[in-house]
Amino acid sequence: MLDDSENPAKSEPETLLEVSNVEVIYNHVILVLKGVSLTVPRGGITALLGGNGAGKTTTLKAISNLLHSERGEVTKGAIRYRGEPVAKLNPAALVKKGVIQVMEGRHCFEHLTIEENLLTGAYTRSSKTETAAELEKVYAYFPRLKERRKSQAGYTSGGEQQMCAIGRALMSRPEMILLDEPSMGLAPQLVEEIFGIVKGLNENEGVSFLLAEQNTNVALRFAHYGYILESGRVVMDGPAASLRENPDVKEFYLGMSETGRKSFRDSRSYRRRKRWLS
Repeated sequence: MLDDSENPAKSEPETLLEVSNVEVIYNHVILVLKGVSLTVPRGGITALLGGNGAGKTTTLKAISNLLHSERGEVTKGAIRYRGEPVAKLNPAALVKKGVIQVMEGRHCFEHLTIEENLLTGAYTRSSKTETAAELEKVYAYFPRLKERRKSQAGYTSGGEQQMCAIGRALMSRPEMILLDEPSMGLAPQLVEEIFGIVKGLNENEGVSFLLAEQNTNVALRFAHYGYILESGRVVMDGPAASLRENPDVKEFYLGMSETGRKSFRDSRSYRRRKRWLS
């Protein structure tokens, strides 16, 4: 008999989130996602990569059920969390199930203090003792927030507001965080700090992450697996270490051709033609 370590079925991580062939349409006309499929394992950090307009944010909002406020809807496919369909749940019910989205752009309540912002994330908690414990845990990961806890959020820095947005999500004790463009508008040092905290939350608290990010270098250093989106489709996926070394990924995100930056699909097509003609 095989022991657990020799049994491949038992070594596979449990799938926490499964997105299967999802299509999204805005205003009943504009097709944005065109059959997107991805999985996020329990305890994983999965990166969703691509440029502006690739469909990253729409994918996250399809999962968190925030599309309706923007006249968008999932018209095909399925989204399952822990094996259960969640497409018909409202966002608050999904938060209670353990899934919460941190929106792009650091959406804090500007007129509230940092601590008041954090406490708004605990609305699903019934115990004041639990809330106080979670608040201290957030301050342990974000000591800068503790220093600024009485400051009005609108007068804090962009990095502090991003920390506040993530900390507020943590107050609901999520099992999974959908993190949208955490590096946007931040200095490189702060980006490293934010991603280091994400890694710590993943390793120490067991929080799973699906993060949408344009900063490919940073995302693939901290993620375990990555999906590349272009024009609403997944054009490539694989372990983060493999994607970092893939020549097509390097060319699309880091290299410039004589005619400018090429699309990932054009880059792959060019390489295929080159191989066929040689």
